[in-house]
Amino acid sequence: MSTAEQRAQATDRTADGGRAAAVAAPVVTGDPAILGLPIFVAGSVALALALTGFVPPAAAGSALPVILAATGLGLLVSTVWAAALGQTMVACIFGLFSGFWWSYGILLLGLNHNWYAIPAADVTKSVELFQLTWAIIFGVLALATLRLPVAYTAVVVLVVVALVLLIFGTDNADTTLTKAAGWVSFAFAALGAYLFLNSASTATGGKPLPLGRPLLR
Repeated sequence: MSTAEQRAQATDRTADGGRAAAVAAPVVTGDPAILGLPIFVAGSVALALALTGFVPPAAAGSALPVILAATGLGLLVSTVWAAALGQTMVACIFGLFSGFWWSYGILLLGLNHNWYAIPAADVTKSVELFQLTWAIIFGVLALATLRLPVAYTAVVVLVVVALVLLIFGTDNADTTLTKAAGWVSFAFAALGAYLFLNSASTATGGKPLPLGRPLLR
């Protein structure tokens, strides 16, 4: 066999191998927000209803099935999906919110079943620790979203406002502030629903909705 024929066979094998690799490795596509946003809205509405007194304070755990089994899990799936697409910032946002909802659910379950052996006198400060921690994290996240359309920044800022209201409401046993946090939760749920409609519009071949200019360029 001549050298030219050997080179031709090697080229064919390389091409065949490349085609096989392409077939074996399907490309991940899609928009993780199409799941992440509505599932975020579901948890936000459940939380808002609990905070505004739709159910008695003693039944606040009624929001947990939505928060854990739907929102926490759905955002985790959206995080993995975004990471697979290389959407770093989207994965960050969904991942942080997934952590927030899971930790909120586990906090309530733990306090209701005394898993953490926290003395009754220290429960209030323990809840404030949770609220303050996430208020700081989401405050930093709000700064990190300044290069995104302003609607995304607004969602995170509203989450921070709700958490700050909860901190003062918890510290002072003020149900008015707690209910105010619930109404703010309705506000960021509504904005999340608007963002979902934007993703749904583009996913179905429509035009994107106006989301506002970034605050930082």
